[in-house]
Amino acid sequence: MATTHSQRLGRWVLAPSLAVLSGWAFVPLVIAIYFSFLRYNLQSDNTGWIGLNNFYYFFTDPYFLKNLINTVLLVSFTLATTVIGGVFLALLLDQPFWGRGVVRILMISPFFIMPTVSSLVWKNLIMHPVFGLFAAIQTYFGVLQPLDWFASAPLLSVTIIVSWQWLPYATLILLTALQSLDEEQKDASEMDGAGPIAYFRYIVLPHLARPIAVVVLIETIFLLNIFAEIKVTSAGGFAGNLTYLVFSDLNDSNDIGEAAAGGLVAVVLANLISYFLVRVVGKNLEA
Repeated sequence: MATTHSQRLGRWVLAPSLAVLSGWAFVPLVIAIYFSFLRYNLQSDNTGWIGLNNFYYFFTDPYFLKNLINTVLLVSFTLATTVIGGVFLALLLDQPFWGRGVVRILMISPFFIMPTVSSLVWKNLIMHPVFGLFAAIQTYFGVLQPLDWFASAPLLSVTIIVSWQWLPYATLILLTALQSLDEEQKDASEMDGAGPIAYFRYIVLPHLARPIAVVVLIETIFLLNIFAEIKVTSAGGFAGNLTYLVFSDLNDSNDIGEAAAGGLVAVVLANLISYFLVRVVGKNLEA
């Protein structure tokens, strides 16, 4: 058992690291809070205290509601795609077949590709309306005018790219959970005459409940900050989320005050959602 002296010494040893981490986390936040109450536009010399007006301007921005809805849709559809697809792929990769190790490595490789690189590949080699793979497939089947994905369905296009990036992560987590499933339960279900559907519904799916909750929690935290896929593919305001709206306030309008206010709004929303999900996941893990 640690003595009082050793506990106090441990705190002093950890103090420098905690101070650096606290400064790293809270100094930018404090600066953003400060600028959010200022009238600070790089195109104007009229700088001063403005109170809560920056928040009012951000909430009344004509793109705010649209980008908020886009954020919800992007996160929701990506979660649905990765969870359902992850369960399906995990079940397939859990079966014994020749070359399974190579297939598993290839399956998780997209998760390690930088979002900027993968977005460029999807934009120029897969979804391009003239030279892309999808256009070649449509032309092969007699389509005269292939679909211009980023012009006709920008939000769907970005969702496909993001889902492709995060599907390997969900598959990896769920596959690891499947490998911990007790084989005795499978043997017992076969002896009782349970079919594949009953086995999946009453044994596999309850076993995957906790890993699925963890996948939803982790993915939601990161999906709320999606930006590179929207910027690189030039989906812009058509598929913009709250993160892209904050960028637009800073890059297009040079309004640092409103951008700082928008950043704080995004941080608060992300923390509220994360808190709710942590509570849900915590209850699921305790069940």
